[in-house]
Amino acid sequence: MNVLMCLAAILFLLMVGIGGKKGARSYIALFFNFGVLFLTILFMSNPSANPIILTLVACTVISCINLFYINKVNLKTVTAFISTIITIVILLFLIFIITDKAMIQGFGEEELDELSIFSLYVGVDFVKVGASMIIMSTIGAIIDVAISITSPMREIYHHNPTISRKNLFLSGLSIGRDILGTSANTLFFAFFGGYMALLIWYKDLTYSVGQIVNSKIFSAEIITILCAGIGVALIIPITSWVTAYFLVRNR
Repeated sequence: MNVLMCLAAILFLLMVGIGGKKGARSYIALFFNFGVLFLTILFMSNPSANPIILTLVACTVISCINLFYINKVNLKTVTAFISTIITIVILLFLIFIITDKAMIQGFGEEELDELSIFSLYVGVDFVKVGASMIIMSTIGAIIDVAISITSPMREIYHHNPTISRKNLFLSGLSIGRDILGTSANTLFFAFFGGYMALLIWYKDLTYSVGQIVNSKIFSAEIITILCAGIGVALIIPITSWVTAYFLVRNR
């Protein structure tokens, strides 16, 4: 506990020292986001609840916290919020279909020993839970890319108010191309870093390449990475178009 408190204090001091008031709001937003995720998990354990609807609500609340609470309500946060919701809706239906077809929902054979003492008849639709898990893993990256595009686009428009909508849109795409590669790699290393122990376990059990590729846990992780990359790629043109539309319309 002492180590956790020390790390939390160091993070708070760094965020406030570097980010000022916005850094303090960002630190508080971490706890708000944790509360939203915790409540979402509690509601998902209810068999009568729809995980897809809960995920859409949770993503909306998380977007509001990370955009409006941290950066306040302005044109760049509003356009980033609209773009995020559009992308989440598109991605959620795509992920739901992929999860159903790939059959990655539920638990893998590597987890059977830990689950053998529990009943598997919990009445929860694991296809929807699997889709919700993937979308919740990508919401942070999608919001980050959205605000990273809307902010410089607003600066471009501010310094060149006569710019056309098409040129402003192309500027947003150019900004997004620079972000795309680094964001995709960030997601890749973040997900694989969390499953490093699983890869070592595969090595100790002398899994073949075919067994690893066909493992449910490994497949679910790869699909999560690919879907996150798709979400990051989708948010770039959507955010560029929405931001260009609202900026030029306001002129």
